[in-house]
Amino acid sequence: MTSLPSPLGTALHLAAGGLPVLPLRPGKMPFGNCPACAQNACGGRPNMKTPGPCACPRPCHAWAAATTDPAVVASPAWTAAWWHAEAVAYHPGGAGVTVVDLDHQGAVDWARRTLPPTRTVATTRGEHWIYSGTLRSVNGVRDGVDLKSSMSYARWLGPGTGTLTTLPDTVRALAEKTPPSARPAPRTVSVPAPASGGACPHRSPAYLERGIAMAEQRITDAAGAIHTTVYRTFLAVLSAHGRCGCLTEAHIARLFSVAHARGESDRHCTEAWSNAQSALGM
Repeated sequence: MTSLPSPLGTALHLAAGGLPVLPLRPGKMPFGNCPACAQNACGGRPNMKTPGPCACPRPCHAWAAATTDPAVVASPAWTAAWWHAEAVAYHPGGAGVTVVDLDHQGAVDWARRTLPPTRTVATTRGEHWIYSGTLRSVNGVRDGVDLKSSMSYARWLGPGTGTLTTLPDTVRALAEKTPPSARPAPRTVSVPAPASGGACPHRSPAYLERGIAMAEQRITDAAGAIHTTVYRTFLAVLSAHGRCGCLTEAHIARLFSVAHARGESDRHCTEAWSNAQSALGM
């Protein structure tokens, strides 16, 4: 009998229990899960939190791909993805839950002081606190804290411990606030004001746009060492454009947004940007 890839076995077990699942490739990014989107051929961006622009019979990117249908989970296209998958992810909103993603020990300490106990799952750097109930997903609601529920996905790291409790008003209130990561850029991040509407004086506006797009793609495509990649990418952007007055807060927000999609917190992005500025004497 041909063996199944172990992530597929886990995914089928979770789907049978009502958890919408999808495969994750290295770097915690989803696949394009239908044949037309294999290797991202349709032009979608499966690492982002919105489905790709492809005209598939059903959504096959990111959180929209998550399903409890075993026929889809074990379909030929998905099986090919499972063989290369690094982990299993799930759609919290589709399961009727919200994941409070605590990225470091300080965030965990805050949760223990502030939030009611619930089911808890250990992560590499912190913990996932899982509550019954859904809300909009928001990154960076406070230092090291992201909310993952609707239109988002979370890595499956095991059933955890503790009893699932109802989503508290404290967390709902966080989702209604404007988090630091939703701003164009943190106030600690500064660049010279554009001298002429963002036009790049030493080349052309197209040169700047191409540079930002290449920086976004570099972070998006990084297979590992995300912290280092983000820092080096910020360093390259500032080296090319940080002194000529062409960078705007909108450009910085684009870079931060892509880094957030790869799991970087607002604190990590701010530190990487500040460190790059210091390295260049800015």
